[in-house]
Amino acid sequence: MFGIVHFAFFIAAVFLLNVTPGPDTAYIVGRSVAQGRGAGLMSALGISAGCCVHSLACAFGLTALLAASATAFTVIKFVGALYLIYLGVRLIFANPEQAEAAGNARAAGGPKSLKQLFMQGFWTNVLNPKVVLFFVSFFPQFVAADSEHKALAFLSLGVVFVLMSTVWNSFVAWIAGSVTQRLGGKPAVKRWLDRGVGSAFVGLGIKLATTRH
Repeated sequence: MFGIVHFAFFIAAVFLLNVTPGPDTAYIVGRSVAQGRGAGLMSALGISAGCCVHSLACAFGLTALLAASATAFTVIKFVGALYLIYLGVRLIFANPEQAEAAGNARAAGGPKSLKQLFMQGFWTNVLNPKVVLFFVSFFPQFVAADSEHKALAFLSLGVVFVLMSTVWNSFVAWIAGSVTQRLGGKPAVKRWLDRGVGSAFVGLGIKLATTRH
């Protein structure tokens, strides 16, 4: 269909890629541990939305152009790294007591908070050049070179990839959030969880900044 080849192998490969821990998994687990299942689930959805952007870019050739440009790759790399470090520093210096009081005072503002979590997950994925390289190197292997519907083939593969990733990432967020739900209610423990997760985000940002094209 649409020139897609080795589809069964694509499904198997995506499954293995999902269950192998990576930056997205680490981010989702971090959010779930620090802020609960809801935060992890919204982060997972944000990351899935980011994958939708990469799928569209791959289908219309933008990803290949971006991967071929050293300047564009470097700009996105450092913007993404700085964003992760910024999120990490905020968590490290977060005050659980003040955050809880502010959350209670903004009870009606819950959707805005969820939207922020969604967008943070979205940008951490979109601004990760490794994801760009993954899409441009992985997806073409499953599209016939002589296909007359390459864009549709890439979009179809992207839909499957996003659906599978969303299910897995949501499962990870739910499990991570459930395990730490009881601990999260204790300010002292919450403070150290925030610092640990924040440090992990800073580490991910530094690792991303040192990534070579």
